[in-house]
Amino acid sequence: MRRAPILLAVLLLVAGCGTQRPRLVDVPPATKTSFAGSRLTPPRPAPPLSLQDAAGRRYTLSTRLSRYVLVTFLYTHCPDVCPLIASSLNTVLRTIGPKANVEVVAVSVDPKGDTARSVRAYAKRMHLLPAFHYLIGSRSELQPVWAAWNVKSVDKTPNLVEHVAYTALIDTQGRERLLYDTQVSAQDVLHDLRLLKKKRRAGRS
Repeated sequence: MRRAPILLAVLLLVAGCGTQRPRLVDVPPATKTSFAGSRLTPPRPAPPLSLQDAAGRRYTLSTRLSRYVLVTFLYTHCPDVCPLIASSLNTVLRTIGPKANVEVVAVSVDPKGDTARSVRAYAKRMHLLPAFHYLIGSRSELQPVWAAWNVKSVDKTPNLVEHVAYTALIDTQGRERLLYDTQVSAQDVLHDLRLLKKKRRAGRS
């Protein structure tokens, strides 16, 4: 499956920031045999990703094998779409629990605005869990990651960035398995995680 149809350039408009504490959602049983996200057939190795978080800790995707990782692209001053994505993915973590071997990685698309201080404030405001990793860097550090993941970021005003917003689900073998658009829902991701785990136990990964 080609990545292009689901990579939508989103011009972000002024709206609420969605800073309320995320609620738990019902974990849907993996009874449906089809995935809610868009499948990549065949699955392919995830592009390289190695950046630091706001505390200066380096996160390298290739070292996170045995975990499911949700990779997305955000910025802290985003007025509407990014907070909704962050809230949905944080709800996945909150619902599934810390022992589920699931992580979220948000890669900044705003090297100027996403300072360590602003990311720490964002994480506090959004109640992001420890398994939610917000990665930052200079433009020269972020640009190769954007290119590898087919993401473009264009500054429109000092606090507004036009960028591609999608979420990729990486499986425990480091492969891209599913893609979600800007309306990614916690329930869809939870369903797909359970279905992936079910297939893995059955030896049909």
